[in-house]
Amino acid sequence: MIWRQVILRALGGAAAAAALSSLTVVGARAETLHATYSISLVGLTVGSADIDAKLTPSSYTIDAQAKISGLAYLFSHARGASSGHGAIVDNRIAPAAFATIASNSAMTRTIRMSLSGNAVTGVDISPPFDEKPDRVPLTERDKQGVVDPIGAVIIPGPAKGPLIGPTSCDHKIPVFDGWTRFDVDLTYVGQRDVSAKGYEGPVAVCAVRYTPIAGHRRDRPGTKFMADNKEIEVWLAPVPSARVLVPFRVSALTTMGVTVIEASEFHVGDQ
Repeated sequence: MIWRQVILRALGGAAAAAALSSLTVVGARAETLHATYSISLVGLTVGSADIDAKLTPSSYTIDAQAKISGLAYLFSHARGASSGHGAIVDNRIAPAAFATIASNSAMTRTIRMSLSGNAVTGVDISPPFDEKPDRVPLTERDKQGVVDPIGAVIIPGPAKGPLIGPTSCDHKIPVFDGWTRFDVDLTYVGQRDVSAKGYEGPVAVCAVRYTPIAGHRRDRPGTKFMADNKEIEVWLAPVPSARVLVPFRVSALTTMGVTVIEASEFHVGDQ
């Protein structure tokens, strides 16, 4: 599922997170963001996630974590954490590093990735994914001109003018998560007013389309379902001094029902 890959992997390394969180934002004064999200499936709470970020108009550093909770914990002890940092150059995200660690009752997997000029310079996956005959092969071209799942969470806003408007969603995000390559296309639908601890105001509402490129398993029913899915939406909230937007709410129809990831706290403050 597209936003499980983008958001949950982004919100979803403890050791990796600790390593990357020691990096500091250099240059302009950073504005901090703390956001707490609830994760629900068909109306039932199944987990939670937290983001802590330092953001400027030219850089970002993010630590995030997610875990399954409630009744879902009886069936899956899944949890994860991710970190990433990079630059914002000419209204685009330019990641430098991404790391994630995800675990459940059966195993723990760590992915570490380095990037330069939006090209992947190194990937380490431990343990590696199993090779499958229906997996679309990755090429070196698939690792060029990309952002990682953490970088995909940051949406650069226009240099001037309001952050909330049609240009908020004027983005195609080329994502590489270390194993699969896919595009996320955002289209402006409108805006809403929202209220959460720390933020009350407008968000941009964007329709989302997922296009698998490589690394995915072409024969899996879920892949086709998500590629054909027209019921995916993200609401973007502003971080004004950094001139960026960050997801406030994500909803998607899945093969199990509607999944919603929504902020209960979205607090922006100076460092």
